[in-house]
Amino acid sequence: MREDIQDIYPLSTIQHGILFHCLHAPEMGLYHMQDVYTFHGNLNVSAFKHAWQQLSTLHTVLRTSFYWEELDKPLQVVHEKVEVPIEYQDWRGITPSVQQEHLKSFLKTDRLQGFDFSQAPLIRVALIQIDDDAYYLVWVWHLIILDGWSLPFLLKDVIELYEAYRQGQDAPLISSTCFGKYIEWLQHQDSSLAEKFWRQQLSSVKEPTPINNLYSNNLSNLEERYEDIQISLSEATTRNLDLFARQYHLTMSTLVQGAWAILLARYSGKNNVVYGCTFSGRPIDLENSESMVGEMVNTLPVNLKVNMDEYLLPWLEQLQNQLVDIREYDYYSLVDVQKCSKLAGNVPLFESFVVFENQKTGKFLEEWGSLNISEKAQYYKTNYPLTIVGYPGSELTIGINYDFRRFDATTIINISEHLKALLEGMVANPQTTLHQLSLVTYQKLNTELLILEEEMSLDLDFVFTN
Repeated sequence: MREDIQDIYPLSTIQHGILFHCLHAPEMGLYHMQDVYTFHGNLNVSAFKHAWQQLSTLHTVLRTSFYWEELDKPLQVVHEKVEVPIEYQDWRGITPSVQQEHLKSFLKTDRLQGFDFSQAPLIRVALIQIDDDAYYLVWVWHLIILDGWSLPFLLKDVIELYEAYRQGQDAPLISSTCFGKYIEWLQHQDSSLAEKFWRQQLSSVKEPTPINNLYSNNLSNLEERYEDIQISLSEATTRNLDLFARQYHLTMSTLVQGAWAILLARYSGKNNVVYGCTFSGRPIDLENSESMVGEMVNTLPVNLKVNMDEYLLPWLEQLQNQLVDIREYDYYSLVDVQKCSKLAGNVPLFESFVVFENQKTGKFLEEWGSLNISEKAQYYKTNYPLTIVGYPGSELTIGINYDFRRFDATTIINISEHLKALLEGMVANPQTTLHQLSLVTYQKLNTELLILEEEMSLDLDFVFTN
């Protein structure tokens, strides 16, 4: 073993799939994650840089590279020490609108730069000063080393390190669990039990759920491009959804997935739908797995019956029970799951998938001592045409990432409004059937009723005055 190498071990379940997709289409920039934070405060730049460097010593995944050439199976290598690339730019004196254009250009250039998987670290940081006490923090990382669940733990660590260095103190004692422990756990799982489970789950799947009738235009001749939109439910609706979930022992993730499954059934005309869903992949029998930093999340199919005559609550309970069953076998790779289906290897099991971000980064951002984090945005691209992301908070936010060659903006806006309407309908009438749930939001319905009332009033005024 070379002197700069600390450890070598196989890839996790999802890492195999990510590496395969990225090597197969390197020009697409898949799973290239860009988190942009806007913050204000008197930043100690030296302490800030030192904190990010120290962060890499705490977590093995930040010192990991990947090797696959001339190997039967790819391996990941943990290095003893790496240098985290930290770039500083000064954009003071530029108007806010031009700064926004510069930021878009910066992110585009960064995406084109990509990552070399054989070179650690697979993260980089840019600090961009936009005013005397205001900055953009651009944190770029690849999904092959980190999942969304890990981010709050890394943020918490870098915050503690920064505050210590800013005050001239030594680095605080921060414990972390090596990602290799999870890889070791994976090697002891029974693949035959998982294969049996997935064959049963997918026995009725003959094709991916068609969503072609969602496309309002033929956009296949356009250049490859992904876009994002977000909608937020009101605080009142979000609070009611939370109360609804608690009352009936459901999760918010189940509600969002249920809404998407119903919508998918309505759009496709099928009473059996398949969509992808992310599972945390953090086993309860692995010590400290909940706080482990690494790529453990797995994307797996949910094959669901959607009988429109069923009542909402029993159906949601069945969905949640099914998700619990899948959780027991969420260590099985999507490649192996695909083999358990009757679909050809080149036919995807699903074309849309749902993510619910259970980990709340907000509380860690608020704890960034001397700095005030005011805004966060995330830019990324998957290899799926449509991704639905739920973000918890005082206002539940639904984000949709979509392939612009497959969907236009109007179609995506309609999808977001339909999802919003279904979630509102669940709260308004839990005893309803799936068929009775409306795709019209209450706000839109009230607006239409007001317009109708005004038109009727005008008609009556015309009658009585003539």
